[in-house]
Amino acid sequence: MSFLKDFKDDLSQAVNELVTEDGDKETTKAKSEPEAEDVSDSDMVNTLDEDVLAGLDLDTISDLLEDTEEEEVNEEPEADLTEETAIEEDEKEEAPMPKKPQPEKKAELKEPAASSEDEDDIPSDEVAEITKGTSITGNIMSDGSINVYGKIIGDVTCKGKMVITGMVQGTSMASEIFANNAKIEGDVKSSGSIKIGNGSIIMGNVYATSAVIGGAVRGDIDVHGPVIVDATAVVQGNIKSRSVQINNGAAIEGFCSQCYADIDYKALFDDTFGKN
Repeated sequence: MSFLKDFKDDLSQAVNELVTEDGDKETTKAKSEPEAEDVSDSDMVNTLDEDVLAGLDLDTISDLLEDTEEEEVNEEPEADLTEETAIEEDEKEEAPMPKKPQPEKKAELKEPAASSEDEDDIPSDEVAEITKGTSITGNIMSDGSINVYGKIIGDVTCKGKMVITGMVQGTSMASEIFANNAKIEGDVKSSGSIKIGNGSIIMGNVYATSAVIGGAVRGDIDVHGPVIVDATAVVQGNIKSRSVQINNGAAIEGFCSQCYADIDYKALFDDTFGKN
């Protein structure tokens, strides 16, 4: 209805302007203006009577109709554009938002936990002491170190260092052993070094990776590393080592063999003289 009303208003205005230019129809203009204000939308078209239309030429009417058609055409695309815009907005709202790519988590390399066996091999900082005048019968084991100043009848084992200045009747085993003025009846075994000081007497075999002998040993000495036989040493037994150093004054009753040395004796002599 708004479109028809606008069309009627425009057409009436155009007609009134044309009638004003025509001097013979001034009275018609005076009558049409108040009527245009009072009449309703349905009566607006009736103001264009045959006399008024007769006074208009065909070109003027054609121009009026063309202007009206252009207004209709211009209004329709706006409605279409409004509908298309609303549809596009709905599609944007419905379209799911793209997910941001999450960075890949790199696999973390964890260091292997220390096995229980390795932890068991680590000696503690505790030091046990067998004081002088104390006598113990039975085996003794310790996760730390042991200092023996008294007498033990039995095997003594510790993960740390063992210092013996008393007496042990049994096997002594530790990561490092130092005997000074000690009396040991039994084997002495160490995963590290052994030092037998002057005044010590050992009746048993000695096993270690390195050794310094300054006392008396009755038994074989089996060391995978170097052996030093000091001037105060007395050895009654065979010595097997990688290398041996015998100081002047040492007494040895037995054989010395450097069987752990990096030398191929057979290849050295047999290849030289062509023997198989």
